[in-house]
Amino acid sequence: MTSRLATAATPDAALALRLAEAVTAVDAPDVVLAVTHHGRRTTISGGHALAPAVPRHALRYELGSVSKTFTVLLLAALARTGVLRLDDPLAAHLPDLPLRHPASRRITLRHLATHTAGLPRIPGDLIPSALLRPYTDAYATYDTERLLHTFARTRPHHRPGTRWHYSNFGVALLAPAMARAAGADCRTLLARHVLRPLGLGGTTLGPGDPATTAVGHRRDGHTPVPGIGMGPFLAAGAVRSTPADLLAYLEALLDARPKAHRGPGAAPLRRALSDVQIPQLRHGPRHRETHTLTWFHHPAPRGPLLFHAGATFGQQAFLGFHPASGTGVAALATRRGDRCRLVETAYGLLHALATGR
Repeated sequence: MTSRLATAATPDAALALRLAEAVTAVDAPDVVLAVTHHGRRTTISGGHALAPAVPRHALRYELGSVSKTFTVLLLAALARTGVLRLDDPLAAHLPDLPLRHPASRRITLRHLATHTAGLPRIPGDLIPSALLRPYTDAYATYDTERLLHTFARTRPHHRPGTRWHYSNFGVALLAPAMARAAGADCRTLLARHVLRPLGLGGTTLGPGDPATTAVGHRRDGHTPVPGIGMGPFLAAGAVRSTPADLLAYLEALLDARPKAHRGPGAAPLRRALSDVQIPQLRHGPRHRETHTLTWFHHPAPRGPLLFHAGATFGQQAFLGFHPASGTGVAALATRRGDRCRLVETAYGLLHALATGR
């Protein structure tokens, strides 16, 4: 049974009905679909499992690769404060690392953010443990020292900046680089420069309160999947957030250009929220795919759709927005297999709302 929660002061009944229908298209134990339109919010939750003790819309969910949007926003904010530059070589912030391959010295922070550094998706020595123990946090077998020394030995697959290849490895390296430049760890920097200025009190980098954390399951639908910590790869996939926080995050992105945000660090963050939306490159067959510093970028009426999806072993997430119509969609689910149709459903919903269908 689908449970309904309309958080807007004056709920949009037609939108609420549409979201309720979309929830039923997602094959998952727990589902939350949330929409903001010019600051007016509507949230619907449901799923095939019994409703948890804490309402689904109040739980904190694993974002998987949607975490990268937070990491790169932090990078852009630090660039705006002058702590670093996007085109700094990674080696400049890791000066003691003995790099074996000359191409590694040409990798910049921008290359890491845009998946153009030439690095593999994950380090080669991580693949065996990930395959042998698919429901364990293989990333946690690493530490930062191992991450950096693996990078030092890794030959880029192509000249940095020439090809796009999605890489958790590359984004993970942003964390020690930002920490060295700013003098604090990634968790502290994210809280200081992004989460607190945006008022995202329900968002954490890494595990939070277990009582309010969503839990995914294996294919049998019963065996719980432990939460993922990501070890030194936390910048690539360890953010957890609530639906309400994600709507606030989307509203900040939608309002980046016309409105000023208040609070500590507001001015650099406001500019950074705009910076991460600027197209950086085109890739894919016939270069049809556009990518910003962190968002996938698809054409739509009156302006582009920007979006990112993510998944962990037991959960899935989607975040997308259409600046021209002031619309944002956050979708979250626990899952019991590889596919639950969350991403397809949420993307279709965002596209339909953007086109007025």
